[in-house]
Amino acid sequence: MEPSQQGGPDPASEEVNPAYLQQLRELDIPEEAAKQALIHTRNVSAEEAAMYYFNKLENEEEVDDDLVFKMVFVVNMDLSMGVGKVAAQVAHAAVGLYQALQEKNSWREMAWKWDRTGAQKVVMQGTNMAHLLELQALAMSLSLPTYLVQDAGHTQVEPGSRTVLALIGEEELVSNVTGSLKLL
Repeated sequence: MEPSQQGGPDPASEEVNPAYLQQLRELDIPEEAAKQALIHTRNVSAEEAAMYYFNKLENEEEVDDDLVFKMVFVVNMDLSMGVGKVAAQVAHAAVGLYQALQEKNSWREMAWKWDRTGAQKVVMQGTNMAHLLELQALAMSLSLPTYLVQDAGHTQVEPGSRTVLALIGEEELVSNVTGSLKLL
């Protein structure tokens, strides 16, 4: 996969605040790394970008190369959605989860590690809405980020139907939640 297709911020496609960039350069942060840090922190401040950069450096030193992250989508099979509807709902779940990952520094870091370790994605079968809610509660108890799609009901399902649960985390933890489910 080409770097521009990996889903992460592309430094060439986003502008950075030049004043913040200069402040980061004064901290001896390499220019490209400073730009990446500003993009990942949405140009909020030089301080936020510096914290992101130094946390990333520290975590890179601690990263276990055997650690794998994965994103799992659990489809509500009780709804009898068509193939296209399932694909659209999984896409909604992926986007929703990725947006949720931007809310916390630790979750942004998890997204970065997930991308760095291959961006593994798996689609599984869930029984019904109650099953999805049960899996979400278990995932949340393990501090795994989740996103549950609630459909608007314009096409194949009733408004408010819970169609897909998305979760992400270290493979071992995610398997504690979804390891017994069947692949779709």
